Amino acid sequence: MPSRPSTLKRARRALAGLALVALLPAGGCASYLANNPPREADREPPDSWGEQVEVDAGGETTAAAQQKWEEFFADAHLRALIEEALDNNQELNISLQEIIIAQTEIAARRGEYIPKLDGWVGGGIEKVGRFTSQGVSDESHGVAANLPDLGFGVSASWELDVWGKLRNAAKAANQRYLASVEARNFLVTQIIAEIADAYYELLALDAQLEVIDRNIALQQDVLKIVKLEKQAARATELAVQKFQAEVLENQGKKFDLEQRRVVAENRINLLVGRYPQHVERDAARLHAGTSLDLPAGIPAELLDNRPDVRRAERLLEAAKLDVKSAKARFYPSLSIDAELGYQAFNARHLVDTPQSLIYSLAGSLVAPLLNRAAIKADYQKANAMQIQAVFEFERALLSAFTEVVNYMAMTKNLAERYDRVQQQVETLRQAAEISNTLYRSARADYMEVLMTRRDTLDAEMELIELEKLQLQARVGLYRALGGGWRSE
Repeated sequence: MPSRPSTLKRARRALAGLALVALLPAGGCASYLANNPPREADREPPDSWGEQVEVDAGGETTAAAQQKWEEFFADAHLRALIEEALDNNQELNISLQEIIIAQTEIAARRGEYIPKLDGWVGGGIEKVGRFTSQGVSDESHGVAANLPDLGFGVSASWELDVWGKLRNAAKAANQRYLASVEARNFLVTQIIAEIADAYYELLALDAQLEVIDRNIALQQDVLKIVKLEKQAARATELAVQKFQAEVLENQGKKFDLEQRRVVAENRINLLVGRYPQHVERDAARLHAGTSLDLPAGIPAELLDNRPDVRRAERLLEAAKLDVKSAKARFYPSLSIDAELGYQAFNARHLVDTPQSLIYSLAGSLVAPLLNRAAIKADYQKANAMQIQAVFEFERALLSAFTEVVNYMAMTKNLAERYDRVQQQVETLRQAAEISNTLYRSARADYMEVLMTRRDTLDAEMELIELEKLQLQARVGLYRALGGGWRSE
């Protein structure tokens, strides 16, 4: 029989050989990715917003994005709606549960690389065959045939995270938790912008209904005049019918606007998380001013201000950690197992020390040999997901940059268009007064009056639409720059 020292030496040599066999292929992990090599993300946006927009980025570069929404919106009714939505909106509440789920995943991952300690207690009865070596031995020593087996104690196990497999998995879970927080922040900015858009839509519809009511009243007055002139043989039945048709057309438009107002109100109610009801609003806010002067800052600040870009960056870091964790599976895992307790076949001697005391301590080194194909596939999958996260981050940054440029150009062009339409409205209002005067003095026919009044109505409606679009563009630029998720 070989001596104990020589046996231990052979065991050590076997373990060393096993580790060497496992480590040699792991050194060539890069070859597994030859057809899909990893790449780093391009994190540098352009230095400026481009030639399409003119921006003074000096001074308050981050003022717009870092401004809290409570400060950005001056309308008390709109702020109240936003506050209620942040408490009741179903999508936000769903995203909050996703954050909690991500938190529990962190705890689960951390629990994998700390030692595990279990308590145990057990009891049973055993009978061995009489014509077995154990049975013969028990009979010769007077051991009962039906032998109780009682015991209790604690057992511990610990996988030493030598290669960082478990720690990297926990770090990846933490990054995904942070990404879920950023996802909720992005959802907050979206909901705030949607409520503001719907609110301004509602104000515009109120204003357009006022305009069309005023025009219907004016047209009805003109219709009465035309009917009187017909009785005096100064107008024809055709003129009466034309003015009557114009009144009916605008009355039909009014019902369409009424329906759109109901839809806009209920869209707000849905975002706020309540059943359809009247929405309090301040109609004067539509005409209170449409200043679009928002400092845009520099493009690089999108990395700090846009929650969707920050989320994509967190997911990219998580994917990188997943690759490291998958790579570590190629290496041997070292674990330590220990047990301490008491065991006896007689309850009276169960806690006799040291006679009934039991303990064990063992270490094991386990390396993958036959299942490397599965580990290789997981490694390639993690690498592909990391590359996918790179493209998603770059897309998020590109989309954010493009969105800002679009809104900046929109605010500039809307301001120019608003000035022109405002002048058009003033001109047409004067033309409408002149056409009425000329018609009464028989120096203009009814078609000129009708067309001028129709053009005036269209221009007034367009002017209100532009006021709404300017307010919505301001909110859109604020959101595109990364504003809206910060709060007091």
